Amino acid sequence: MRIGELADRAGVSLKALRYYEGLGLLEAERLPNGYRDYDETDVRLVEEIRQLTALGIRVEDTRPFVECLVAGHDNGDDCLASVEAYRDAIATLDAQARELAVRRVRLAELLARAEERAGCGCEVGA
Repeated sequence: MRIGELADRAGVSLKALRYYEGLGLLEAERLPNGYRDYDETDVRLVEEIRQLTALGIRVEDTRPFVECLVAGHDNGDDCLASVEAYRDAIATLDAQARELAVRRVRLAELLARAEERAGCGCEVGA
């Protein structure tokens, strides 16, 4: 199948497919006319990448899952490297959650001060 059909079937843009190919996550066969040619395996690979990135895993970090599928496993997370990638992604999310909590506390402090000052008859943001 051509690149447009793969993009439609996997629910991604042509730009995304070219990006995945540039990262070495996807490799198309080339037809004699130079067109890319993909098969059903490629649909599955792109769907895996799309699902993982929707969970916040960076495209570059989907490599273990793609390699696991290319190796013939039924699931992209059947390999130990994929399990480790899940752990890394969770650790990253935990760090982001801590950072967001700190920022939220700081914003709440600023809001409380602003509301306190607004009690004098001035409006916050005025």
